Amino acid sequence: MREVEVRDRAFLKFGMLGTLMVFCWFSVTRVVAQSPGDARVRGAADTTIVNTKFGGQIFGFDIDQNGTEGVLAEAKDVAGGNVLAAVETFDQKTGKILKVIAQTQTQDDFVTQGIVGKSVAIIEDEHVISLFNVKRVFGLMNPLSSNSLNGSWKPPLDKKHIVGAVSRSQGSDTAAVFVEDLTQNFTPTVFSTNVVTNTFGPMIPITDENFTSGSNPALAYDTGTNQAVLAHSTLGNPFVPPVIALVDLKTGEFTSFNGAGLGDVNGLAVDSETHVACTTTEIDFSVQFYDLTTHTGFSQILPNAQNQLFSGTDVQFDPINKLFLVGQPVSSSAPTGSTIYVFDELGNLKETINGFSFSNRSNVIPMHIALHPSNRTGYVDGPASNVSQLQSFSY
Repeated sequence: MREVEVRDRAFLKFGMLGTLMVFCWFSVTRVVAQSPGDARVRGAADTTIVNTKFGGQIFGFDIDQNGTEGVLAEAKDVAGGNVLAAVETFDQKTGKILKVIAQTQTQDDFVTQGIVGKSVAIIEDEHVISLFNVKRVFGLMNPLSSNSLNGSWKPPLDKKHIVGAVSRSQGSDTAAVFVEDLTQNFTPTVFSTNVVTNTFGPMIPITDENFTSGSNPALAYDTGTNQAVLAHSTLGNPFVPPVIALVDLKTGEFTSFNGAGLGDVNGLAVDSETHVACTTTEIDFSVQFYDLTTHTGFSQILPNAQNQLFSGTDVQFDPINKLFLVGQPVSSSAPTGSTIYVFDELGNLKETINGFSFSNRSNVIPMHIALHPSNRTGYVDGPASNVSQLQSFSY
């Protein structure tokens, strides 16, 4: 099993524990303001499908919000115990692979960390030297439409620390980075970076015990306040409300407050203009909305959800139309498949999009919703069960 698989399996869910009473720490859980029948419901997602060039599993993808292309990494086991790994670009409109940017057939992997700034893709190259000895370097595609790895990003990390997540802050010169600590001390770090200029803010250790155990916290970046936003279960306990933290990426100031919902936080996104955040929680199959300025918020159960099987996962924000999109791998609004819910910042359900099939069950990299807000389109993992496809949608 490759090391990246071990690292990312921490995102997988607990087993289904059945229906639980839902409560929150400082606010009353409410029912969804609109039922799925009240909001606009699409009969199916779009039919444009991206197939990986070599049929391998997707190791991360993203689409350019200022262009027409997307990028993905794939990996496939081949004869001799090696891995065919590749980086590819695709056309957002047709789904066709445009170019194979890089390809190896060794023990190495590529991981798409996302697109940041203006059309700059970060590609992680995990070069296996020996067992537990992996050299990680980061190439840049600047811009993505160049269809080439033409730069590098060099975060100041040693072998005991690895990049856990990069905020996909398209439109902002700066992104936030969460770093995992592989030592027994396990003190994760956050910092800001301009990937194009290879500049970095101070390395800020996270010592709060709510964020130093269990799986990685969810990460988002509030560009308006220059704060990393972290969300995590309280001391790893899945039966109490989570904790939300704000980290000033210039001064290192750390503040936190008790959240709503129950247990692990699966997804997180932030509106950097209004400082409203949206999260999903695992145990109580709910979605939350917070005012990060006042440290207040509320939780509501996803439409028709009755138990943990219907938990939400990834959350993404559309800054043009002021909408949060929430992924639900097992739909509670359709007889089969997966669903994406579209909420406004008040928590009102605006649209239910059915017809997907995405899951975190066999994913090495957790499922992701990638948006192109200016034309209200996007891509998400699926429908292939081996995670070798992406499916388009509009909203």
